[in-house]
Parts: sequence; C-alpha cells; structure tokens
Amino acid sequence: MNRTDLRRYERLLLEKQRELPTAGAEAEAPVPGAGGPRGDLIDQANADFEAELEIRVRRTDGRLLRAIEEALARIKQGTYGACTSGGGPISKARLEAVTWTRLCLKCKERQSA
Repeated sequence: MNRTDLRRYERLLLEKQRELPTAGAEAEAPVPGAGGPRGDLIDQANADFEAELEIRVRRTDGRLLRAIEEALARIKQGTYGACTSGGGPISKARLEAVTWTRLCLKCKERQSA
C-alpha cells in the first residue's frame, strides 16, 4: 500500500474517530437514569428502555473507537491493510467499506460462520 493511500485511510479514520460521541465530552456525561418512581408505569418503562439503549450505544461506540485506535496503530506500525488472521492483504474495497477492519473478507466470513 502506498503512502498516499495510507494518509487517506488515516484521515478517514481520524474523521470517524471525531464523529463518535465517546471520543468527546459526551463520553463523560452520565447515562440518563432509569424510570424510577416518576410518572406512570409506561413513563417508567420508557425511561428504563432509553437508559438501556444509551448504555448499548455507548458500548458499541466504545468498541468502534477501540477498533479505530487499533487501525491507526497498525498504520504507524506499517501493518495496516494486512489481515491480522491470515496475513494476506485486505482488499481496497473492504478498507473503503470498513476502514478500521483488521480482517480480510475471507477471514471475516470464516469468523462469522
């Protein structure tokens, strides 16, 4: 992979990293409380659901942030674009679709099966 491609992927990763709320002040904000004794049962259930949803979103964002940080580290190490499982190259089409991926499509399909 040439330097121009690496710089482009690095820029894309950094942009995605900045988009994530877990990368900024929102990560520090407390999760809204569950329903508690306020409102009727439906209000309490809705508040509980929203709190659980917020927790799940933050976990997903956290995993994505870690994957982006790992991809940036691979760029610095010179291993970006190589499958961490099989060692072969990851196609540019896959890197365009999932810039932070660490697996080629073949290994990802094998992992998902």
